[in-house]
Amino acid sequence: MYWYEEEVKGLEKERLKSIDQPSTLFYGSSSIRLWNTLYEDFKLFKPVNLGFGGSTLAACCWFFNRIIAPYDAKSIVIYAGDNDLGDGRHPEEIFIFFERLAQLIAARYGAIPCYYVSIKPSIARWDLINSLKYTNNIIENEIIKWDNNWKFINIFSKMLNKDGYPDKDYFQSDGLHLSTKGYALWKQVIYAKLSENFHAELI
Repeated sequence: MYWYEEEVKGLEKERLKSIDQPSTLFYGSSSIRLWNTLYEDFKLFKPVNLGFGGSTLAACCWFFNRIIAPYDAKSIVIYAGDNDLGDGRHPEEIFIFFERLAQLIAARYGAIPCYYVSIKPSIARWDLINSLKYTNNIIENEIIKWDNNWKFINIFSKMLNKDGYPDKDYFQSDGLHLSTKGYALWKQVIYAKLSENFHAELI
């Protein structure tokens, strides 16, 4: 995990410099880290961007106590698993790390609202599509089974074109990282899901 150390140290320093206490933690890989408009897009939810490049669900578990636990979170949004597949991990192994992360969150925060954003169907990793679909399915089915504070946010189908392939407009030239249009789509889908709980809390 030493590969991530510099970015993790950077996140720790940012926390120490922060004056405002965020409510919604966005945690995961570069799809979170590179979200330049995240603070403005989710201003209502008082967000903080805790993404770190190349991170896996395994790394999210490993660094949980350093990155996430120091915050008094009211809700958590997670995007990870994409790079686990890219590193050659099997869906079942990724699922185990997802379960572990859920356990860490529950132990620290109890039953706060948590959201798992499905792994995106990227052009660059289309050769992994079957494993990707299976990973999404087993995580979604587990969340449905829990019937608790966790919600599955499905961005997968919304990123496909009419032919069933990833829409290139949602990606940068590398076919992996999101474009401005891609982030606009993610904002729309994630914002709608976060708003469900937000309005419920107001009532």
